[in-house]
Amino acid sequence: MMRILLFMATNLAVVLIASITLSLLGFNGIMKANGIHLDLGNLLVFCAVFGFAGSLFSLFISKWMAKMSTGTEIINQPRTHHEQWLLQTVEELAHNAGIRPPEVGIFPAYEANAFATGWNRNEALVAVSQGLLERFSRDEVKAVLAHEIGHVANGDMVTMALLQGVVNTFVMFFARIFGNFVDKVIFKNEEGQGIAYYIATIVAELILGILASTIVMWFSRRREFRADDAGARLASTSAMIGALQRLRSEQGVAVQMPDSLAAFGINGGLKHGLAGLLMSHPPLEARIEALRQRG
Repeated sequence: MMRILLFMATNLAVVLIASITLSLLGFNGIMKANGIHLDLGNLLVFCAVFGFAGSLFSLFISKWMAKMSTGTEIINQPRTHHEQWLLQTVEELAHNAGIRPPEVGIFPAYEANAFATGWNRNEALVAVSQGLLERFSRDEVKAVLAHEIGHVANGDMVTMALLQGVVNTFVMFFARIFGNFVDKVIFKNEEGQGIAYYIATIVAELILGILASTIVMWFSRRREFRADDAGARLASTSAMIGALQRLRSEQGVAVQMPDSLAAFGINGGLKHGLAGLLMSHPPLEARIEALRQRG
């Protein structure tokens, strides 16, 4: 129930912010005065405001959402030697990467995973699962942390949010052009926007949204190689390879990560076909081989 209420509240806030922004920009609707043709300039503004509003708003509340959805407990005062080591290791890695130390947390999950999030590189959160801490060696945990620090230092959260905003904009833009074409040309409607417009727009948004997601996920997979490279520089290539090999040995364990955080985790399930194009992570074998070639 909490997640549903949170989702509804987030979307309501996005719509409210977007509506206020459109009003301030003097937006007058997406149709021309004749009520038949689209005003492409206004349509692009409409789509850009709504497209970027959702992605940027999600970015700004990403740490809060991550804590809520994963049950991450932030380490403020270390209670054990393990927590003390975790904080010191993250601080050391952050210093070497040239960023402010992020918040550090642990989330209750058996599967080995970790993620990084935050609206900028100096206000981030890095969290690891309890299962990873219990089963991985300290060198392997350090490599995983270095990988996540690499995401933060590379500004991946901001880049992904901006890319998602661009994708959202053009999916909405072309879907509405298609919907208007079906409504006006095929169904010959000349009185505003008919039911055909709304149905065709929704169908087009679904199809274009899936196609656009393959672009976003392709970029996400490329970004994983960069984070692995950063992890190798910060922790050592052998430690990074060892951590990925350990993850590969545990691939039979289900990886459960909220969709909003999946792209920023260390681990991702192996998929094929269209599902493979929508993977946020490349296969572990490809990542290990890339590190071996790095030398």
